[in-house]
Amino acid sequence: MKTDIDPFQLEIIRASFDTIAEDMALTLMRTAHSGIVRDSLDFSTSLCDAQGQPLAQGVCTPMHLGSFYDAMRKLLAMYEGRIYPEDVFISNDPYEAAGQHLPDIYIAKPIFHADRVVAWAVALAHHSDVGGIVAGSNALGAYEIFQEGLRLPVLKFIERGVRNQAIWDIISINVRTPEKVMGDLQAQISSCISGEREFLALIERYGAAEVLRYADHLQDYTEQLTRAELRDVPDGTYTFTDHIDGLGEKPAPVVFNLAITIAGDRAIVDWEGSSMQVKGGINPSFPFTKASAYAAFRSIMKADVPNTHGFTRAIEVRAPLGSLMNPTFPAPCGARGISGYRMIDCIFGAMAQAVPDRVTADSSGGATVPTIAGYQNGRPYVFCETFMGTWGGAADHDGQNGVPHMGANQSNVPIEMIEIEYPIRIERYGLVADTGGPGRHRGGLSLTREYRVLSGEAILSVRSDKRDYPPHGLFGGKPGAPSWNYVNPDRNRRVLPVLMTEVAELAEGDVYQHIMSSGGGYGDPLEREPDDVLADVIDEKVTPEHARADYGVVVTGEGRAAVLDLAATATTRAAMRRSGEDR
Repeated sequence: MKTDIDPFQLEIIRASFDTIAEDMALTLMRTAHSGIVRDSLDFSTSLCDAQGQPLAQGVCTPMHLGSFYDAMRKLLAMYEGRIYPEDVFISNDPYEAAGQHLPDIYIAKPIFHADRVVAWAVALAHHSDVGGIVAGSNALGAYEIFQEGLRLPVLKFIERGVRNQAIWDIISINVRTPEKVMGDLQAQISSCISGEREFLALIERYGAAEVLRYADHLQDYTEQLTRAELRDVPDGTYTFTDHIDGLGEKPAPVVFNLAITIAGDRAIVDWEGSSMQVKGGINPSFPFTKASAYAAFRSIMKADVPNTHGFTRAIEVRAPLGSLMNPTFPAPCGARGISGYRMIDCIFGAMAQAVPDRVTADSSGGATVPTIAGYQNGRPYVFCETFMGTWGGAADHDGQNGVPHMGANQSNVPIEMIEIEYPIRIERYGLVADTGGPGRHRGGLSLTREYRVLSGEAILSVRSDKRDYPPHGLFGGKPGAPSWNYVNPDRNRRVLPVLMTEVAELAEGDVYQHIMSSGGGYGDPLEREPDDVLADVIDEKVTPEHARADYGVVVTGEGRAAVLDLAATATTRAAMRRSGEDR
């Protein structure tokens, strides 16, 4: 433990690192060209030290950020002795570059001071398209990574300030939306330049030796805080099993089998017994598997733990080689995000046994990713978004609505932004009554969105989940409602799989409707305060019929005129409890 560290200056420098990473994120968001980056916020930024260890992370996507270190270690190993001022590196491949999936492209810029690398500015963005057999490059039906798009090992995108034009041209001609992709790449470069400028200004203020000394200490300090948090968790092995429904028209469940061991000041996350890698794009690269574990643990800690690499030192992640969580080449990874969400859900399920007041019941399962693509005036368009979200009930409150999954601090694209840019009209967007998992604290409600194609033909691809295995409740709470995908729900309704391995063809005027799964309930529904049930009825979140069936609460009247019948409620709940005991 360094004794010459001024705690006040440590906090100032730590906050400065955080501000640099946040400013990088703002620069990227404000200069991005695509809706998936600008509006859905599917991107991340990080300030790393000279060894590639994150010092700070923008408030972006937690499932991205924990894997930056692996990607940076690949870069540093490949280019040792060949890194120069004004270089910019690019990569995306899960196997050759420790990437995540092909749409997520890393841009990394070294920060030089006094002729040596003192830090790195790194920005990752999910691009609207990188080629492959499905527009948007989330090919659930791919059986090898070559079908998913353009693979980029770690390359110099810019060398000593000069573009490698060949790489720029190769990317541009291989993607369906070159203006957006090349624009977003330049936004990432601008983000890294912002990080470089502000880090050098920090050095100008405090001196390089002082800033780097505090950066090293911050890693150790983060590790100490993390280990102290883990010591507060009861020792033991906590297990949980969950599923992804499976791929295509005849889905076979994909098993997530988890054992978490807490031993003193360390945690082991072990995926032994889970499904093997599959011939479909849901295989997460191992860096992404680790990042998902880090995101889950970070979210249940009480202390203000800095977002540095030091946090990861106390958490060991294991997965058998060739399993879903640690696939071997050439397993496809394009839609691996759904597996990341499910891994986090499993970790919460296991940790509920150890720290029940720190986790919620199961959520809607992460983002649904609809992709609608076609041609307008002879030019291709690709619309995709990360549509979320709802949480499960918690120990002290109901599940929240309209919030992202814990693994991804992302956003639903505003209706106006969709309609102004694409030949799509949003005909419905809102909450679905009677869907929240019943509990002492109710799960959040399902969301629904309807998309109408306004011109020409289009293709539809969807990544969703939690139909056969809806969100679970905790401690007597009931499951949430399942998810659904429909084409033309009001005429000749067609039901689509949760994970589509083949695209659906849409004609002009066709409607795609998604109904998201809801949150699970927390605690016994018969212990929910009747006044809370009444409030839900008044707000049209729960109908009087469901109030009685799910909670034993009798409500008479409608709307603002609805009132509780307390005597009937007591009688109904007593009968429901006796019926439960008899079973």
